[in-house]
Amino acid sequence: MIVQTVCTSFKAEVARGMHNFTRTTGNVFKLALYTALANLGADTAIYTTEGEASGTNYTAGGAVLTNITPVSANTTGYWSFDNITFSNVTLTCHGALIYNTTGNRAVCVLNFGTSITKTASDLVITFPPMGSSDAILRIT
Repeated sequence: MIVQTVCTSFKAEVARGMHNFTRTTGNVFKLALYTALANLGADTAIYTTEGEASGTNYTAGGAVLTNITPVSANTTGYWSFDNITFSNVTLTCHGALIYNTTGNRAVCVLNFGTSITKTASDLVITFPPMGSSDAILRIT
C-alpha cells in the first residue's frame, strides 16, 4: 500500500539540518517510481528497491529533481521541485518516493491515486504551484 505523506523521519531530520533544498548548492534529491505493490508510508525512512517500478528507459533509484529554494510567507515555510519527465518509458507505476541521496533519507511519499501505464512515451510528474498553501512541502 502506498500512503501519501511526509515521512516521519524527515520531520526530525529537517529540524537537525540534514536536508538542504537550496537550488544551486543543496543536496541531490531524487524521485523513484513504485508499483501498487509497494509498501510506502509515514514510516518509510530510506529509499528502497522493494516494489520499485521497472521498465524500458527507467533506472532504479529514479531521476534527479531540481530543487526550488525554500521561501516563506504567511507564517509558512515552503518549497518544491521543478516538474520532472521520465522520457520514452515503458512501465506501470502507482506512486513515488522523494528522497535525499545524501544519507539515503526519505522525504515524502506520493500516491498517484491510480496506476499509470506508459508505453514508449513520456511520464511527466507535475508538482503543485509554489505557494504557502500549495507547495509539495510546507511547514506551518
